[in-house]
Amino acid sequence: MTDWLFSEEDRSQLQDMGISESLVRFQISLFQKALPPPHLVRPCILGDGIRRITPDEGAQYLQLQEKGALKGRFQKFVPASGASSRMFQYLLFCFNNLDKREIEALLEGKEEDSENDPFYAFMNHLSDFAFFEELKKQMTPDNGAVTNWAEPSHWQKVLESLLTDEGMNYCRLPKGLIKFHRYPNRNRTSFEEHLVEAVHTIKDEKGLCRIHFTISPEHQKEFNDLWEEIQSDYEQAFQGRFDITFSFQSHSTDTLAVDPENTPFRLDNGRLLFRPGGHGALLKNLNDLQGDLVYLKNIDNVQPDHFREQTIFWKKILGGYLVRVEEVVHHFMEVLTDEGISPQVIESAWDFCRKELSIPEPPGLRQGPLQDQRTFLLSKLNRPIRVCGMVKNEGEPGGGPFWIRHSDGTMSLQIVEKSQVDPQSPEQQALLTTAAYFNPVDLVCALRDWRGNPFDLSHFADPEAVFISEKSYDGKRLKALELPGLWNGGMADWNTIFIEVPADTFTPVKTVNDLLRPEHQPPKKAGKS
Repeated sequence: MTDWLFSEEDRSQLQDMGISESLVRFQISLFQKALPPPHLVRPCILGDGIRRITPDEGAQYLQLQEKGALKGRFQKFVPASGASSRMFQYLLFCFNNLDKREIEALLEGKEEDSENDPFYAFMNHLSDFAFFEELKKQMTPDNGAVTNWAEPSHWQKVLESLLTDEGMNYCRLPKGLIKFHRYPNRNRTSFEEHLVEAVHTIKDEKGLCRIHFTISPEHQKEFNDLWEEIQSDYEQAFQGRFDITFSFQSHSTDTLAVDPENTPFRLDNGRLLFRPGGHGALLKNLNDLQGDLVYLKNIDNVQPDHFREQTIFWKKILGGYLVRVEEVVHHFMEVLTDEGISPQVIESAWDFCRKELSIPEPPGLRQGPLQDQRTFLLSKLNRPIRVCGMVKNEGEPGGGPFWIRHSDGTMSLQIVEKSQVDPQSPEQQALLTTAAYFNPVDLVCALRDWRGNPFDLSHFADPEAVFISEKSYDGKRLKALELPGLWNGGMADWNTIFIEVPADTFTPVKTVNDLLRPEHQPPKKAGKS
């Protein structure tokens, strides 16, 4: 590796950002070497990486979760910094790129396949969106006579009022501040739906719900204003209190950009160019939370009240399962640290690791000295734990659960994204298509060791599971590096359990028209497409 010489100005910049020089040099080394993609061995299926909970088993997990919740052990972590620009991307394209005649022909059904066009569907179901009332107020002047703004002929005013800074500016807002669901008294944003879900899953015996949102600094005031507006109503309605906290993606997780020759990219003023490290940077936020048992779920995966029962049930199942597994792990950690270890305890620990944590046995180790076995078992057990809900693959985008073989020949359970798999390998690409399940990002995590101390989560990430992409800055080509994904490489060395959950628990909103799906509409609208 070239020994780059950094100036005093460079070191001052790194110090201000909270980034060490050794870390920057490591990032440069990642650009310089060919990083092998994860090697898929086989997809996880029932009985081989995926487990199914029976009704009889479920009862005990519900009790364990509710007991832990009442003690205040659970809290919730919601990545909520993403902008809603992708959600409205097609509408913005139509607004900026299609001429008036093209759009009007489309909306009048004169274009072939008009009825299958997303813009046609949006305009013809405009009044079904929870943000329609707010939009109507935005469009109607105080002395205006127009009352039916849902008519497709008003498309220009609708898009201008919804998307641009002349109106509601929904393209700029984060998803958490978008109205998702309609109710008789107050329509709710996805931020509010997460509060309601928390009431039913993590409220403690004092009525307190602890929820942490990661947001962008420029939106903090808007989140604070919304919370100030609704706090008293929600706490009164749900007979509880909310401890809402926010954090930002730290500049210390930004990554260095390099030019095509892997030389540090510099701005015209000579300063090094750093870029946000992707959602894997939120591992630091999760680590700083110093939590005990933490639910992790994306901001856009929420349900309205009438569709929430399954989700609450299965969140409690996942949480209760985690409580039970953690209790057993802590038991083995305690007994395995005793000097007078017995073969029976070692045997029981092996069986637990194989059956519950899907940890394969290294060849020959189980027949070796007890001390070597104990050392191995302690190293494997003393890790954060995640229990992940897995949905049968029915065509939705998202990561999938696979058995992965590592460079040392060992295997482990991992969540794999399509972008991680070797695009030049027909065999690996074919294996990717065999995924029987996918990851809806509904996790519950145990973040403390058997003595109650928080793990340093950075020690259990795979630092080389990065993603390198080509970008540009002021017309100049560069290469950018994204940190290991939060639930991919960021949790690569966690103990992992995959549990099958129903598809009804996964209702993401990736585009605005997803809000027209039956699961996001009031019951009376459930039959409307």
